[in-house]
Amino acid sequence: MIPAPDPALPEAVLRPVRGHHAFEACVEQLATLIRLGVYPRGSVLPSERDLAGRLAVSRATLREAMAALRQAGLVQTTRGRGGGTVVTMRPATPSARAASRRTPSRRADWADMLDFRRIVEPGGARLAASSPLGEEQVERLEAAHEAVATASGPAVHRQADSRFHLTIAALTGSSRLIEAVTSVQSTMHEMLSAIPVLEANIAHSDTQHARIVAAILGGREDRAHQVMQEHCDDTAALLRGLLG
Repeated sequence: MIPAPDPALPEAVLRPVRGHHAFEACVEQLATLIRLGVYPRGSVLPSERDLAGRLAVSRATLREAMAALRQAGLVQTTRGRGGGTVVTMRPATPSARAASRRTPSRRADWADMLDFRRIVEPGGARLAASSPLGEEQVERLEAAHEAVATASGPAVHRQADSRFHLTIAALTGSSRLIEAVTSVQSTMHEMLSAIPVLEANIAHSDTQHARIVAAILGGREDRAHQVMQEHCDDTAALLRGLLG
């Protein structure tokens, strides 16, 4: 027998998404409700029209979010009469299956790292924007940005992304900040390897990277801090939703 969610519970917990990007916030909320059993394994999610209305997102954004959930193995969608989106809760990749078996202490460490990153990396971007950069430093930042923007393949992109963030830390000249960001990026690599590569999220990240670079090179400290914080928050929303 296919389980049905308590009809009152989704009404109570589904809410308009918040955040700088609706896609990441939408994935976080739906994935969290699936993991918490609001929509149990084997149950069918509400229609696209209904979910988009409750979450206050466009149907295009919802489709992107549902594609992410399918890639993560949380749901499966069938078309035609009697079709719908069914909760499966089957991690789709070996790394995702390994992530699902992480100990509570490891998951707590992941959550702590996301909070730590939200403080460290925006502060590093602000400090980099306040620093007088020489021609060589400008070239290094631009080259790191170009590398991540043009990276091909998930593994190459993840490494280029880490180098981009480490390059920003290096611009500050602070050895302790570089050490902190290195630790953050090491854990980020582990977490990102456990979720599927999501084109919508990469597109958002690329846009944010360009804004961060522009703010640093323009010496706009507050802007550099703000955009880096938005970038960290969006990535954290995605990881919290898909990894718990």
